[in-house]
Amino acid sequence: MTQVMRAVEISTPGGPDVLKLTERPVPEPGHGQLVIKVAYAGVNRPDALQRAGAYAPPPGASDLPGLEASGEVVAIGAGVSEYALGDLVCGLLPGGGYAEYVATPAAHCLPVPKGLDLKQAACLPETFFTVWSNVFSRGGLLAGERFLVHGGSSGIGTTAIQLANVLGARVFTTAGSDEKCQACLDLGAERAINYRDEDFVEVLRAEGGADLILDMVGGDYIPRNIKTLANDGRLVQIAFLSGPKVELNFAQIMMRRLTVTGSTLRPQSDLAKARIADDLREVVWPLIEAGRVTPVMDSEFALEEAAEAHTRMEGSGHIGKIVLKVAG
Repeated sequence: MTQVMRAVEISTPGGPDVLKLTERPVPEPGHGQLVIKVAYAGVNRPDALQRAGAYAPPPGASDLPGLEASGEVVAIGAGVSEYALGDLVCGLLPGGGYAEYVATPAAHCLPVPKGLDLKQAACLPETFFTVWSNVFSRGGLLAGERFLVHGGSSGIGTTAIQLANVLGARVFTTAGSDEKCQACLDLGAERAINYRDEDFVEVLRAEGGADLILDMVGGDYIPRNIKTLANDGRLVQIAFLSGPKVELNFAQIMMRRLTVTGSTLRPQSDLAKARIADDLREVVWPLIEAGRVTPVMDSEFALEEAAEAHTRMEGSGHIGKIVLKVAG
């Protein structure tokens, strides 16, 4: 294995143009870690936040962006017995995915599901860890409940629609164009609301309100989400594309027994992430291998085109996941 690798670093906080190709030493596996020769790396909103200087990596993590990748196991640290050299895996990363090699805890990796290639597998970890932990573990979504996911055509949205649908929930979603709404319907949404033409509050209230809402918009969506919830409903917040600060009447939360919660994935403990991986292996991987859930792909860029990939993502024209092709 070579000692030096190509990587994309954040030269200074700023826009997509601050992503620069560089060379770095190949990482070595620590205790409980794998080193993956990266075939593809997923591109996610937290990468853009880190690039802008708003989402620092946790202590000890790589300063390179990239929170998910797929590829071949090429080095194994002490204490790892469940993987062998040459295994094909996808992994949730603490950082460092925009590179030819990356180290990550073995407990945060999963085998590439049967029937998927490495390009598709690179789209799984960040999105599926986030959706499972927030919609099902934290949000407690049950079969038959009304579930509203905002941004239905995003990587998170396309995953949440499919998982909620296949596990028996009634799925509603918002999107910003008729094309995106149709994509959501094709994935199993019962109703896709073009937020430019309709008010999601009115649509959901006519159905009896949402039992669970997954939101990454924030801003003025937060009080509207509260109005949208049915009694005993839950709001799970995972991002704030429109800002985190709003004025909110908490009397509604008390009187209607609402739950407002949220989380971010990256700062959670290694143990918490390992538990999510165990749930995915047991419940979700069989659904993927049966073809009942599949990653939705938008576009592919070369590693050196990371700036273009970020521009595509931040333009919000994509449907599904964006990936970087790293290996030749």
